[in-house]
Amino acid sequence: MKFYINIFLMVVFTVQAMACSKKTVNHDIIPAAANTHVYYVSVNGADANSGKINSPLQNINTALGRATPGDTVIVRGGTYYEKVIFPKSGVKDKLITVKAYPGEKPVIDGSKIIVSGWVPLVTLSNVRYISLEGFDICNLTSAGFNTDPEGIAINGDSHDITIKNCNIYNIKNNASLADWRSGHAILAIGNGTAAITNLVITGCTVHDTQTGTSENVTLAGNIDGFVFSHNKVYDTENIGIIVAGGDNLNKKGAVATNYARNGVISDNVFHDNTMTRTPEIWGPDRYGAISIYVCGGANTIIERNIVYNSDRGIGLVSESNIYPTKTTIVRNNFVYNCYRTGIYMGDYLNYTSGGTKNCHVVNNTLYQNNRVVGAFGEIEGEIRLTEHCDDNVIQNNIVYARPVDVFIHKYTSTGSNNIIDNNLYYTTGTPKWIWNSTNGAPYTDLNAWKTASGTDGNSSNGIDPLLISTSVPDLHIQPASPAKNTGHVISTAINGTTDINGNARIVNNKISKGAHQ
Repeated sequence: MKFYINIFLMVVFTVQAMACSKKTVNHDIIPAAANTHVYYVSVNGADANSGKINSPLQNINTALGRATPGDTVIVRGGTYYEKVIFPKSGVKDKLITVKAYPGEKPVIDGSKIIVSGWVPLVTLSNVRYISLEGFDICNLTSAGFNTDPEGIAINGDSHDITIKNCNIYNIKNNASLADWRSGHAILAIGNGTAAITNLVITGCTVHDTQTGTSENVTLAGNIDGFVFSHNKVYDTENIGIIVAGGDNLNKKGAVATNYARNGVISDNVFHDNTMTRTPEIWGPDRYGAISIYVCGGANTIIERNIVYNSDRGIGLVSESNIYPTKTTIVRNNFVYNCYRTGIYMGDYLNYTSGGTKNCHVVNNTLYQNNRVVGAFGEIEGEIRLTEHCDDNVIQNNIVYARPVDVFIHKYTSTGSNNIIDNNLYYTTGTPKWIWNSTNGAPYTDLNAWKTASGTDGNSSNGIDPLLISTSVPDLHIQPASPAKNTGHVISTAINGTTDINGNARIVNNKISKGAHQ
């Protein structure tokens, strides 16, 4: 009998639905799963409201105060002048998600906030299983002594945090260097009792910032597992992203774990990360910003990124006596038209001793970097090795230098057991390599370079790699390129599974030199 009753009810409900089919349906309403809620926020709402789509709240923080694991906060377009603080966590498989209403742009705006000390617009401290999606986070500025305006701050015992499709800009410190000019677009410090894990930053843009002596995206301290992918970082004053030891930002951290590690930086675009944006602060000849910087971090894969028009491209450098930069792979990247070196390894000269250890720089394409001389009047080199580089591998790279450029410049006699080989060197000018000299005469003959360095036995010089275009530039190789399938296969773990375009990196056990297969 229940079967026939159910059939009858289904027919009745179907007829009713057909009768109501002409009513307006809002397909953007997100239904709540069992035992969860969806809260809506609008600048025209009221915090005494229910939070339903037709009765929205007014403040994001009010919605966060009501949200519990599994809940979603949907924020309508408009400008929200509040510091957003996540007060509680989600749980595994039940995140607390805060995101933009489809097709609209909510803006978290700091223009009415006075910055005193270190102030973030969005704070995630000691929270877990959180996703923040689709916001503009902007307009937080300061000029005070020892202040640090920040777009997003993540710290404490946080983990499983996702920042997705956010646009972070106009985070600026206008103080002088003497007043500790500093700021961050995203600042993640692992300073809790356990590591920050499963941190994902993807699809975001960071631009038009002034971070002074700091970085745009900082991952420092006890961070164990992160992904920074498909982002754009451009038109900034200093370093694009840093993966760092915590000896500056987390001074009490345990030495064994106080550094960022086990991460991926992939498929991003970095450009115009340069101190030349604020010459009144840095002077006309300062070119110290590095777009992608591992500084005392470890076990990081840097792949399929495009880096150009920055002070320096990619750095595997240590500014620490405690933490070397180690076990990091730089592969399948395009680096071009930077003011100074394309890829930088080692310590700052006469400054620290951590060094660069057990890293791989493989299958990258470098093109016409070193547009200005270095701090000692030298040409830094397309690939630069300063002090304390040990047990590193530099292979399968296309190095296309400017006519007056230097291919590889090793500054001092420190460091050992570095393998440099299977590279393709090309310039329309005189080829140059420098070995164990900061500003000495270069080697201009490949065989003389091989003898002096004891490396590069299988590399070539003087054969045009046949890039698609040197005027655009387009650093992909033509089918007839001498780089095609002439590289050395190390392993999938080192060379990677895909090239700069996402196509198979190793085909029939062959690999091309440079970033493009």
